[in-house]
Amino acid sequence: MKSFRKELVFNTKERVEFINITDQVEEALAESGIKEGLCLVNAMHITASVFINDHESGLWQDYRNWLEKLAPHAPVSQYLHNRTGEDNGDAHLKRQIMGREVVVAVTGGRLDFGPWEQIFYGEFDGRRPKRVLIKIIGE
Repeated sequence: MKSFRKELVFNTKERVEFINITDQVEEALAESGIKEGLCLVNAMHITASVFINDHESGLWQDYRNWLEKLAPHAPVSQYLHNRTGEDNGDAHLKRQIMGREVVVAVTGGRLDFGPWEQIFYGEFDGRRPKRVLIKIIGE
């Protein structure tokens, strides 16, 4: 069995952003040479997420609106976590909702997606470098 590891780094301009990383994951898969196996993609920071969904601008705004209703950023005093001097209590909760990682089957050297599925990086406390791990195992 082969194993391949690669990190991506993101430094978003905005506090909250969604970035399609499907092409970067497919490039890593091609680099790995693995034809059959599993591909794990996970955010390596506790205020960021990796998830699978459709790439559609209305959906992104729906996510932003929904997440802000569930865990509004302001007032920052509502989060006990922010007593540590941080202002990102909401970002931790948003990450929990959106998830830490995805695992995608690799079949015939390709990510084995269903219709419309793509991989996204979700940032909830941006404006500084954060990493995403791609780990591929198989033959």
